[in-house]
Formats: sequence, C-alpha cells, structure tokens
Amino acid sequence: MRRRSLLLAVPAGLLTLAGCGDDKADKADKTKPSDGPTNATSAPPTAKIVDGPLPEITKGTKFGQKPTVAKGSGKPSSDLAVKTLIEGKGKEVAKGDYLQANYLGQIWATAKVFDNSYDRGNPTVFPIGVGQVIPGWDQALVGKKLDSRVELAIPPKMGYGEEGNKQAGIKGSDTLVFVVDLVGTFTATSSAKGKEVAQSNKDLPKVGTNTDGKAPSIDVPKTKAPKKLVASYILEGDGEEVKETDSLLCQYEGVLWADGKEFDSSYKRKQLASFQLAQVVKGWAQGLTGKKVGSRVLIVIPPELGYGDQPPQGSSIKKDSTLIFSVDILAKM
Repeated sequence: MRRRSLLLAVPAGLLTLAGCGDDKADKADKTKPSDGPTNATSAPPTAKIVDGPLPEITKGTKFGQKPTVAKGSGKPSSDLAVKTLIEGKGKEVAKGDYLQANYLGQIWATAKVFDNSYDRGNPTVFPIGVGQVIPGWDQALVGKKLDSRVELAIPPKMGYGEEGNKQAGIKGSDTLVFVVDLVGTFTATSSAKGKEVAQSNKDLPKVGTNTDGKAPSIDVPKTKAPKKLVASYILEGDGEEVKETDSLLCQYEGVLWADGKEFDSSYKRKQLASFQLAQVVKGWAQGLTGKKVGSRVLIVIPPELGYGDQPPQGSSIKKDSTLIFSVDILAKM
C-alpha cells in the first residue's frame, strides 16, 4: 500500500466540505503516496552548510533520470551537506514558492531507499522555505536555480529529529541522502498556460484568457442559470488528466450567477489553493475530474452540487445559489 500524503495543505477559501473527515475523503487520502519529507519539528533548527561528504551517484546521472546512489562512506557530517550536481539556468527558487521537484531519498548507512517520486511518474509539489518540509530541504533548496540537480546529506537534527520517521523506516540517528531535480515553481501570480478554446455558447459566462497572474474577468450572461453542471475549457493544457483521487494546486476566481459579484478568490488572497478533490464541493470534484493539468476551466455549479440551502456562514452566497468559477489547474500535488 502506498503511504499517506504528508504534505497536503488545507485549502484556503470556501471550497472545503463541511465534515471533511468523512469516509470518502479518508479513503481518497490513503491512496495518495508520500509527497516529500514533512517537517517533523515545531521549531526548525539552523545548520552550517558544507560541501560534503556525499555518496556517489552510480546510475541515472542526468537531470530527470532516476538516480542510483551508493551507500555513504565513513561518518557523515553533522552539518548539512549540499552539492549542486547539475547547475540549471532557470530562475532561483524563492522562499514561499511551491516547488515542483523529482527526488529520491535513502538512508546514509544502508543505502535503503525510503521514498522516490520518479517511480510515481509525477513530480511532487510542496511549499518550500516556510517550515512545511524538513529543515534540511528548506535551507538547502531555497536560492537554487530551476533545472538543477542537487544532492543533500541531512543530519538528524535537520531531518526528522530524535524521533525519526517510523512510517518511512527512518531512525532518529539516521543521516538522510536526497537527490533532488528542481523542475519548476508556482507562486501567487502563476496562471495556466494552455491553448485558448473558443467560447461560442452565449448562454454561458465568458472568461478572460489573460495569463499574467491576475484574476480573469467573468462576464455573466443575462439568461437563466443552467440546471446541470457545466465544466468547459477556456485554456486547454497538455498535462495529465485529473483523477477523482488527486490533490491539486490551483488559482481560482468565484462569482455568483445572480449578480456577477465575486465571493471568493485565490488571486485576491495572493495565495494558491491546494486541496484534495474528495474534500471540495461536488461541482468542483466532478467538473475538474478528467480535465488536463495546465488548463483554465469554467465551472458553473448548480445549487445541489454546491452549497444548496446551507451556504458558508459569513459569505455572500445565498441559499440555492448557482456558482461560477474560473479554475487554473497548475499542478498535481
């Protein structure tokens, strides 16, 4: 059985269902693999960064290839050892970015691999530099350039501390070795980059196609709201299709059909939304399933697939409201 996701963030905004711990959500969560090394410390320590020692990579030495890493030789450093094996030419990773990366992690003394994203066929996405992953990752990867391959040897104090991580088979005394390929970053100004799709139905809202990180316009027609769910491409990406068990990183803008007024927006909060599809309103879950990563999607949600007669307290959503969303699917988490 694949391990439970450890980095899933609680989505901001109004999208989560009441009682997110229901059976369906729990079942979906357990099907997710590990999404990287979680931060197991409440007050992350700092450490000196040194060049080595670091184990040799014996196979898969190119960026994007699954590496094979030799067992550590001798006593590892008590400091954080970091070496850039391949220097990329992309932009620097900044504190607070969502970093998209492939990685392999193993134990120094035994070379036992406890986690890797290469076999899953999908890079992991996680916030970096803000205490949501182990301190060794936060301190080593911020400032590195995209398209780089970085090798790390992380002492226990910069990893999982004295308690280790039993789920991964890591003891409190284990130094951890990682090889990390820095694939991309997402920020509060990220947008979908898909191909524009014609919006020919005059009875549906028209959504802006700007990709400058600003909220797209949503023009609501003066017609009756559709009774069934609408989910159509505005920009069609070329990424993987979304599955109902996936967790996603998105930008979104939400307005009411009744008056076109905004009621929720990740753009306004300047904070991307990350969530499991099993834990958001049914209209989102059904509308985004099957859509491609990298797309902007128009979703029109009838009341029974939104909040029905129980709108969120404190919001401008009234009972039996039809909701309109523009959603940019940036990445799978």
